Amino acid sequence: MAIKSADKKPTTAYVMRYAHPFFTSTPHATRPQTPFGKRMLDWAKQQLGPIPKPVRAGKMGLAEIIGDKGVSEISQAGEIRFHATGDTGNLHSQSAENVSQQMAADFDVNHPGRNPAFLFHLGDVIYGPHKSASYRDEFYRPYKGYPGKIIAVPGNHDGETFPGTDPTSLQAFLDNFCAKSAAVPPAAAAARILRETMTQPGVYWWLDSPFLDLIGLYSNFAEGPGFLEGGPANKRDTQQITWLTTALETIAASRKGGPRKALMIATHHPPFSNGGDHGGSPDLLAEIDKACGQAGIGPDAFLSGHSHTYQRYSRQTTIAGKTAQVPYVVCGVGGRGLQSVPTATGRVNNNVSFEKSASEFGYLLVIVSAHSLQIEFCTETSGSKKPFDSVKVAL
Repeated sequence: MAIKSADKKPTTAYVMRYAHPFFTSTPHATRPQTPFGKRMLDWAKQQLGPIPKPVRAGKMGLAEIIGDKGVSEISQAGEIRFHATGDTGNLHSQSAENVSQQMAADFDVNHPGRNPAFLFHLGDVIYGPHKSASYRDEFYRPYKGYPGKIIAVPGNHDGETFPGTDPTSLQAFLDNFCAKSAAVPPAAAAARILRETMTQPGVYWWLDSPFLDLIGLYSNFAEGPGFLEGGPANKRDTQQITWLTTALETIAASRKGGPRKALMIATHHPPFSNGGDHGGSPDLLAEIDKACGQAGIGPDAFLSGHSHTYQRYSRQTTIAGKTAQVPYVVCGVGGRGLQSVPTATGRVNNNVSFEKSASEFGYLLVIVSAHSLQIEFCTETSGSKKPFDSVKVAL
């Protein structure tokens, strides 16, 4: 039987040579416009998801998390300590549980003021569909022995949607981290695990604590890069950017009449990264820089996840006439499969240096006093931890 040729050519207005039109050496500025934009960044920006508005003006006090007594203990100790790591979601993850056990070893019941105030999860708590059901084995079970409270910013996988199982972006994250009141959720109770939901004001927030102002931001659900604005493209949502500027202005004003606390900013997507296929987010950095410039205040350190690596960069910034050397730390090694990262250090550009890296599971211990901010990275291997890197900033 003869094979008949098509009756007519398909009427397609735009046919691509490759899977996407960005496989080219032509500079962005001189590329022809396509239905998908001129670069992959344009396409990612068109696909952004919604950003739920926070309650309570997006601000929470440390007492809301650990109580007045806990805050008093930290104040008397003269410093606040907390853990941080990201990218833990993994079914029956022994790696995540191993990291959790090593962090738990940092607690001493006899010295409460020196215990970490909380674990700050840097995003990607849950990967894949069935997120609500997955919280039992991918979050509550790995941290069943961790004595501290856990706060978080969502990662891109926390915001992704799936028809049928996860139709609403961020719903499972909101249920577990932004609940109206603290209660043991069914996902934990079903495994006989005692951990209450967190009551954050939203997916982005400002934590006011002794010695430290900590701002967590949602960088949306693109695989990369990250953005502070919400979508879709025809309905640009800049509420988070406006909120950030206002929060920074408030912090800057408080310094004039009160103590100079440390300021840390965190996003899931890192501004700088060279790990695996998870690169940096220049637009995200530009949005934050603009807000900092308008408020006249910048971060003393910046934390991120997303890349399943440890990376530390040093960036020289000048804001309101003041020059500072700011560490940008990536710690996405909380339990998900590791990615490769270059070990050679050196200049990224005139203002940024790549200082150190590792492709090992681990976590950060952050220590902040009235005079300094220190970030320590510990690796976890075969049931033991080992100090790997440390950076200290004078305040």
